[in-house]
Amino acid sequence: QVQLVESGGGLVQAGGSLRLSCAASGRPFTRYHMAWFRQAPGKEREFVAAINWSGGSTYYADSVKGRCTISRDNAKTTVYLQMNSLKPEDTAVYYCAGRRGFLLAGMRSEADFDSWGQGTQVTVSS
Repeated sequence: QVQLVESGGGLVQAGGSLRLSCAASGRPFTRYHMAWFRQAPGKEREFVAAINWSGGSTYYADSVKGRCTISRDNAKTTVYLQMNSLKPEDTAVYYCAGRRGFLLAGMRSEADFDSWGQGTQVTVSS
C-alpha cells in the first residue's frame, strides 16, 4: 500500500476556500487512482471526488460538483482538492484514499479504496 499524508485543513468562513494536499510515498504513485472522502461528526464517511492515475478522468459527488476540483501532480506524488464557496455542511475530516487497478465512475465506496491517510480537519464557520 501507498502511504498517504493529508494537509491543508483548517478553519475558514463560509464562502471561503481551502486547498487540501495529500502526499504519497512508498509505492509508484502513477499506479494509484486517488480519491477524497469526508466524514462529518455522527455521519458515515462519504465520497467527495476521485481522479484516475493520469488525471484525465475525474468524478465528483453532487454535493461538491462545481465547487471543488481534484487534481494531481505525479511528479510531486501529490493529489489536491481545491474547495471553493465552502459551506458549514462541508465541515468534516477529509481523507485521502488510493486504489490500484482500474477506476470506474461508480467506485464511490470506502471498500473500493485500500490505502488511506489519517485525515485533515476542515471546519467552516457560518
